[in-house]
Amino acid sequence: MADIAKQGRDSRIRRHVRIRKKVTGTPERPRLCVFRSLKHIYAQIIDDTNHKTLASAGRLPKAEQGKLSQSKLVGAKIAELALAKGITQVVFDRGGYQYHGRVKALAEAARAAGLKF
Repeated sequence: MADIAKQGRDSRIRRHVRIRKKVTGTPERPRLCVFRSLKHIYAQIIDDTNHKTLASAGRLPKAEQGKLSQSKLVGAKIAELALAKGITQVVFDRGGYQYHGRVKALAEAARAAGLKF
């Protein structure tokens, strides 16, 4: 059973490495990186040229129940932090995860809050 979980994790990491060869963040258009664990979801806005994390959000206090609603809150929060720093456009890095469910909810909430990608 543990081998199946390890195989899935390794596949995601291989996909993420392949994606990262193409997706990079610049000072004008930083990278919005998503990490999803079993319980939480995290987002960072990263400038890969200067190797700096410009904003991060995740693990918000449970205002609503459910992982999907938490993902929407994290997406809105990361967009709010980015817009406060003058960042309006980002490159979306889904981290090797499918663009579905919690990752999609985070992305759509960030778009609705004003980020363009």
